[in-house]
Amino acid sequence: MGNREALRAIVEWLEREGKGHASVNYRLRDWLVSRQRYWGCPIPIVYCEACGMVPVPEEDLPVRLPDVDDYQPKGRSPLAAAEDWVRTKCPQCGAPARRETDTMDTFVDSSWYFLRYCDATNDDAAWDRSVLRDWMPVDQYIGGVEHAILHLMYARFLTKALADLELLDFEEPFRALFTQGMVTKDGAKMSKSKGNVVSPASIVERVGADAARCYILFVGPPDQDIDWSDEGLEGVYRFLGRLWRIATEVAEGRTPARTEGPENPVGADLELVRKAHWAIEKVSGDLRRFAFNTAISAVMEIVNDCYRVREEASPEALAFALATGASLLFPFAPHLGSEVYELLTGERVWEEPWPESDERYLAREEFELVCQVNGKVRDRVMVPSEADEQQLIERCLAAPNVKSHTDGQEIVRRVVVPGRLVNIVVR
Repeated sequence: MGNREALRAIVEWLEREGKGHASVNYRLRDWLVSRQRYWGCPIPIVYCEACGMVPVPEEDLPVRLPDVDDYQPKGRSPLAAAEDWVRTKCPQCGAPARRETDTMDTFVDSSWYFLRYCDATNDDAAWDRSVLRDWMPVDQYIGGVEHAILHLMYARFLTKALADLELLDFEEPFRALFTQGMVTKDGAKMSKSKGNVVSPASIVERVGADAARCYILFVGPPDQDIDWSDEGLEGVYRFLGRLWRIATEVAEGRTPARTEGPENPVGADLELVRKAHWAIEKVSGDLRRFAFNTAISAVMEIVNDCYRVREEASPEALAFALATGASLLFPFAPHLGSEVYELLTGERVWEEPWPESDERYLAREEFELVCQVNGKVRDRVMVPSEADEQQLIERCLAAPNVKSHTDGQEIVRRVVVPGRLVNIVVR
């Protein structure tokens, strides 16, 4: 049996034998409600000596926080110092009473505030169910790893509960989740208490917002932690400078005109046109996967190739490749990307459609075959694009670094990923 089928069969047998039954367990922790802070949701409870704990009537909700001069707890909630606010009357008997001075955790807000955003000007209810039917669930949730358990579980729990109460038409608040990594400095989490916070203002003043944005996105996969490096920031700044310099060089003495590149490119022109269409295909795919670092790297390759062949390539091919690179860089470096694009084409990049790759220029006569031994990359070789699996295996086995790791070993398996790699498994 397959494992799911076997699981059901086992549980059914246990139930028949009276030895067990199926159940679903949730690891939802108890919710911390009281916080001795000024901010947060006021807990709508008053304390009366005669009536005990009494909820604030619905018509008196929401309970609004008072203005306070000092936010420090000093052993008790800052709200406790707002005596005029604390003193109130019991909703049941009218006798003197006092308000609850703790507040609910901000998780209370963040577990449902996205619902209110959809209908924020509604003065009659928290939301109109029909409005949320159009807006929710959220297509893509992006958050830090510290939110992956508590906040998301609370949000899902509250959404399911509201659906059970027939106040919502859906049970899941978010369709997709992407968890971003953290930025550290010298291996430690950035925090004011540690004094290792990097000020964005000083970075923007020194190298500009585009360099700061690009560095954060280029330094590593966004789902992993990254360690801040001033040297890496300078490297990205130099790359942006190189793009600007060659763009101004190509544009000099040339009337900006929208270009699709040379009609029948050959030689260096063909190489640049192919690189541009390859970058369009790669960046478009990388953006869908949130692989921003490799997307920026693809634009870097365009710029490098333009410098390498600028003496052999035509102005039209250079302008096409650089304008394409600028449009692909625009989401990451909007200021420089838009300036370079307009410099070369006379158009505003944000008014243009996202570039599309041309299949004619994506097919190559050769590709770089990654050669692995037991899953580790040992060599890379250029092979014909039309090579079959047996030919790929033969070329891989003939690679010098593969031979040195397979000589005298028993080959037990050959794994081929067409167009990408061959993995030789030995023992």
